[in-house]
Order: sequence, then C-alpha cells, then structure tokens
Amino acid sequence: MKINIRNIQLADNPFLSKIIKDTLAEFGANRPGTVYYDPTTDALFELFQTHGAAYFVAELNGEIVGGGGIYPTDGLPDDTCELVKMYLLPQARGTGLGRTLIEKSLGFAKEAGYQQAYLETMPELKQALNIYAKFGFEYLKEPMGNSGHTGCSLWMLKNL
Repeated sequence: MKINIRNIQLADNPFLSKIIKDTLAEFGANRPGTVYYDPTTDALFELFQTHGAAYFVAELNGEIVGGGGIYPTDGLPDDTCELVKMYLLPQARGTGLGRTLIEKSLGFAKEAGYQQAYLETMPELKQALNIYAKFGFEYLKEPMGNSGHTGCSLWMLKNL
C-alpha cells in the first residue's frame, strides 16, 4: 500500500468534488447548507490559493482517495482557522490516512501561526466525530465564523 500526501493541484478539482459529494450522499448528509451545495466544492484549487489556507490530497497506490485542509474562514478570530473538507473514499478509511491528513493540516495551521482550529460537522459522520475527539477537539454550543454551512449542527474547537 503506497500512501502519498501532497498539495492540491488544479487537475484535482473534479476528483475531489466527486469524493466530497459521494461521501456526503453515502452518509445521507447531502442536503442544503452543506458543502454538497457549496459552489467552491467544484473549485477547491482556486479556493485554497487564499493566504493562510492549504489543502492536502491523499493518494493511495497512485489514486486520489480524499483530502482535507485548513482555511481562514470569514468571521473567525485572526488566530483561528477551520479544518475543512476532510473526506475519504471507503477504501481509504481505516488505513490511517484520515489521521495523517489531520496531522498534516494541523501542522500547517501551527506553522501558519494559528492558535486554534475550528470545525463544523454533522451527526451522520460518526466515524469522523470519534477521530476529531481523539485529536482533542471539544464540542461547542454554537457555531463560530461565517462558513455559510448552516446544515452542520455540530461544532468543535481545539487549541493548537
């Protein structure tokens, strides 16, 4: 099993969009107010050219199987970033790739000077909730920032 984590490239857009949308559909979370309907999901390379942002692509045996990253979401405090668009295909789950993507993303966040990482998610993504908790993310009572993802009903924060 050959695992590779790299920075996003323009040619990755259609593959990553499909992975994100297929994963949300798989878990019944493909509803309005989520990244499923966010037009930036189809243009991740362009979105992550923002200062203070990074997106990492996971490859398994040369095939794109997911990704995740850090974004300075509007409305968050200057020292807080958001862990975003963290999705993996079924064949990549349970391989440690998710953990590796989160570690890489949080490492970038620390190097970029962020003090906290925030995330928004949904109860349907149970496996991810357990992983986030293992990384030290704690639940919040309300959302932070202005992501526009009103379909997310769970919010978590971690000190870096």
